[in-house]
Amino acid sequence: MLSREDNELLTRTGAGTPMGDLMRRYWIPALLCKQLSEPDCTPVRVQLLGEKLVAFRDSRGRIGLLDERCPHRTASLFFGRNEECGLRCVYHGWKFDVDGKCVDLPS
Repeated sequence: MLSREDNELLTRTGAGTPMGDLMRRYWIPALLCKQLSEPDCTPVRVQLLGEKLVAFRDSRGRIGLLDERCPHRTASLFFGRNEECGLRCVYHGWKFDVDGKCVDLPS
């Protein structure tokens, strides 16, 4: 029988936890290819290891997996527009590529 402390150590997978750090070293299936069937399709919500993420397929067919919240004002990128090789936040228009880099800032 595991002690309470050992159970917490082995079952908590959030960011910064020992088991969470271990699990993030390996590939984890997130969704099926058919859920992102075509370029510029609607983004899909994904939750892995306690993190809320959004998956999308860009105009070139590459798949991106980003934090659901925009780093600017924490608006949900799930409601973003998937356009021209990036996912654009509907709140202020920041656009992110599949690597998570901000590639456009409206001014």
